[in-house]
Amino acid sequence: MEKITISDITKRFADKTVLDRFSLEIEKGSVFCLMGASGCGKTTLIRILTGLEKADEGEVKGIDLNRISFVFQEDRLIDHLSALSNAILPLKSDAASKKAGMEALALLGLKGEEKKRAGKLSGGMARRVSIARAMLAQADIIFMDEPFKGLDKDTKEKTIAFVKKYAEGKTLIVVTHSASEADLLGGKIFKMPYANGDFDKKSENM
Repeated sequence: MEKITISDITKRFADKTVLDRFSLEIEKGSVFCLMGASGCGKTTLIRILTGLEKADEGEVKGIDLNRISFVFQEDRLIDHLSALSNAILPLKSDAASKKAGMEALALLGLKGEEKKRAGKLSGGMARRVSIARAMLAQADIIFMDEPFKGLDKDTKEKTIAFVKKYAEGKTLIVVTHSASEADLLGGKIFKMPYANGDFDKKSENM
C-alpha cells in the first residue's frame, strides 16, 4: 500500500524546537488520528504536511499539494456568502455542485440554513459548513485540526458519521485531543511525544 513518508523532520521557532528529527509513515486510504498534549507539535506537523510551514530539516513524500483539503481550527468562511456557497466553494459553480452541497448540509443537520449568510451562522453551524467544504473538495488527503471542537455530543456523532462517509477511499488525518472522537473515527491512533521524546500522561482524555 502507498504511504505518506515523513523523514527526520525538525522544526524550530526561535529557540524552541517543536519537532526534532520526527519520522512517521501513514498508509494512504486510511484514517489516522494524531493525539498528544498541547505544544507537542501536532498542528505544526500538519502545517508542514500541507505546505503552510517549511521544515528546517527533513522531507515529506507522498503528498500532492494540489489534491488536499484542510479543516482548520478556525472556520475561515466568507461571511457575506451563504452557507451553501461556502460549502461548494472548491467546486464548479453548476447545478451538480449545488445539489451535492445541499445533500451534504442536510446530512449535517443544516437543512433550511443553506441560504443564511455565513456571518449569521452559530459557531456550531459554521463549523459544520467548514467541514462540508473540505469533504466536498476534490481531494485525496483531508487534514482536520480539532474539527469537532465546540459541537455537542449528538451533533458531533452525526458529523463524524458524515466525515467517515465522505472520506471513504481517501486519506483522513485528524488532530484531536479526544479519545472518544478518535474511537468514533476508527483507524489508527498515534500519540505524539514532545520533541524531547517525553509523553504527557495528563493529556486531556488520553
